Amino acid sequence: MAVGSVPADGAGRRPNEANRKLKYISLAVLVVQNASLILSIRYVRTLPGDRFFATSAVVMAEVLKLITCLLIILVQKRGNLKEMALFLYDSIVVQYADTLKLAVPSLIYTLQNNLQYVAISNLPAATFQVTYQLKILTTALFSVLMLRKTLSKLQWLSLLLLFLGVAIVQVQQEGKKESISESSDQNYTVGLVAVVVSCLSSGFAGVYFEKILKGSAASVWVRNVQLGIFGTALGLLGMWWKNGEEVAEHGFLFGYTPAVYSVILNQAFGGLLVALVVKYADNILKGFATSFSIIVSTVTSIYLFAFRVDLLFSAGAALVMGAVYMYSLPKAGTPAAPPPPPSKEDSLIPKGSDKEKGS
Repeated sequence: MAVGSVPADGAGRRPNEANRKLKYISLAVLVVQNASLILSIRYVRTLPGDRFFATSAVVMAEVLKLITCLLIILVQKRGNLKEMALFLYDSIVVQYADTLKLAVPSLIYTLQNNLQYVAISNLPAATFQVTYQLKILTTALFSVLMLRKTLSKLQWLSLLLLFLGVAIVQVQQEGKKESISESSDQNYTVGLVAVVVSCLSSGFAGVYFEKILKGSAASVWVRNVQLGIFGTALGLLGMWWKNGEEVAEHGFLFGYTPAVYSVILNQAFGGLLVALVVKYADNILKGFATSFSIIVSTVTSIYLFAFRVDLLFSAGAALVMGAVYMYSLPKAGTPAAPPPPPSKEDSLIPKGSDKEKGS
């Protein structure tokens, strides 16, 4: 093309169309991931028969994530095992003080993943999906306290609406606690406490991990490996503490079915898949995805789990969805920044976000 020439309309239109398609694909992937993991966990935890150990599922997911991250680093090193081993030894062992920083978020992520199983086992999927959006509130508060971030008036208003929406859903579910407890071994109070603690841990761990990444030049995939090592070790410790005797008697894979394996694969690789497409999705699109996933979870729960939607639940869910969208809007006078291109070393986006470690 000559200097100063104007590109043809078709040439200029193609990149825009491609970006639009990528955004739609990103939206679909985010919605499916957000909804499918919760629905699938709820499904396998409410099936009759032998129930698998949730602690072993958490360990399995951590191992799969760790192996995947190691393979990605191997690809980055062009298949050179010796170079990869030396790189990991220097990054993890020699710089052990840096590695130990990941023990805290890894412990919290492991706790969070176990709590999610407890919460989803005791709460309707739609109720969990709505209540779990409190992680936006906790993340915002920890960001203000730990990272000194500032929130706009609209964001503070959205957080208030979010809390109000979740509270309305809990009021709606209050009258159903007895029927839920009588019809099964589910305990609504236990599920509610589990999801609230999970939201608190999610907010703190996410902000703490962000702070570590900002203060370090280490590869994000190395960070993933460090998290995976701690996560696997802590997951095994948690499994021994909670289900040690049962695992010794029945085996690590007790109660595993093809559906359980699909949940573990979704938990392990779903977050990585989301991370690959999230670079094409701005905050507004992610807000839409969260809102759509609540709708998908609710509609699917009606057919799969005979979930009943009434006016209170609809009002609370609508407030939550509106609040999520409002919070994702850019601040006044600040245009939405385009997603940055991936760097050479981190060409595959890492799992540092909440979706990677527990969502």
